[in-house]
Amino acid sequence: MVLRIFLPLLLLMTGGCYSFKGISIDPDVNTFYVRNFETLAVNAPPTLGLDFGERIKDKVRSETRLQLNTNEADVEFTGKITDYRVVPVAPKPGEQVSLNRLEIRMRVGFVNNKNEKKGWPNERDFSHFAEFSNSTDLLTVQDQLVRQIGDQLLEDIFNAAFNDW
Repeated sequence: MVLRIFLPLLLLMTGGCYSFKGISIDPDVNTFYVRNFETLAVNAPPTLGLDFGERIKDKVRSETRLQLNTNEADVEFTGKITDYRVVPVAPKPGEQVSLNRLEIRMRVGFVNNKNEKKGWPNERDFSHFAEFSNSTDLLTVQDQLVRQIGDQLLEDIFNAAFNDW
């Protein structure tokens, strides 16, 4: 008896759930290309743009059916690292800051050569940050923080390009 009441309720409650992993790529889009990302930010590691471009390639290859193509690709990514900075988090007058924040900003373009309306009319800005203790030297945690920030930036860019977010 109890099962008869709770089972329909459970089905109703979970029936509306859906996954955010759904990727909407037109069937006629089969190839992609990622141009080398430029590093314009003064303080950024010199290879940050190139490394990020490679990470985008890896993500698209592993999470879509698209094939990398350097000639006449169906969709293309371009980008540049525009800012890379460490800023104190919420400093108060007369107090020592206990946290610093590494912020990375980039400007990304996405062109869909098969359907212009599915591309972005203008480049989009993306940014993310990670915090670390002021007692920690940035160089000791930089790789880990860049990876963490890059993961979120990749998700944001990927979702904006392929999930219409």
